[in-house]
Amino acid sequence: MNSLPAKHPLQRDFSPEPIGVATAMLESMAFPYELPALPYPTDALSPVISEKTLRFHYDKHHQAYLDALNKAIDDTEFQAMPLRALIRTTAGKPDKDVIFNNAAQAWNHAFYWDSLSPRGGGDPPAMLKQMIEASFGSVQACRQALTEAAMSQFGSGWAWLVLGDKRIRVVRTGDADNPMTRGQVPLLAIDVWEHAYYLDYQNRRKDYVSGVIEDLLNWDFAASNLA
Repeated sequence: MNSLPAKHPLQRDFSPEPIGVATAMLESMAFPYELPALPYPTDALSPVISEKTLRFHYDKHHQAYLDALNKAIDDTEFQAMPLRALIRTTAGKPDKDVIFNNAAQAWNHAFYWDSLSPRGGGDPPAMLKQMIEASFGSVQACRQALTEAAMSQFGSGWAWLVLGDKRIRVVRTGDADNPMTRGQVPLLAIDVWEHAYYLDYQNRRKDYVSGVIEDLLNWDFAASNLA
């Protein structure tokens, strides 16, 4: 049986995926929002993320956030607001929780799809690598910080690579929260809600996180968000 080289276990004969296609597509939409296109086929992230998991996550969960957002902002002033502005405007306002949670989760998921690539892993582009080394000492130390953030997030949430105070940082957020509401620039996201991995890994979150960080992280996308 043919096997792929160990160094590139997910390498395939795909054309390079556009950088940030899902996020850009969602942000360019006007109300009502629709599910943005994935930047790769639904089986492209296997074996780390199976096609079954990706289809459930994308077709069911991501779609549900968009449906709930459209319902929540229908016939309100928020339907005319750009998505990033909508997230920032409703953050921290209990009476706008339904809007914020679904708007942020819709955006977070698009950003997560772009944060992954069948050609992921390896080293970041030179400029980003230099910034990571200045902040963490090494790329491996940054990977370890991402692992610790993803593993220490209690319950549902996200681990993020961000730009904050002119340094590369790793942060975690609970539920739908997003680093943009803290004045940070998101560079990469790892979804640690159970629906992101439970069909493939059950309670073994660490195996999912390790696979994503080692084989799927889209460092080119991260570098593009520095601009």
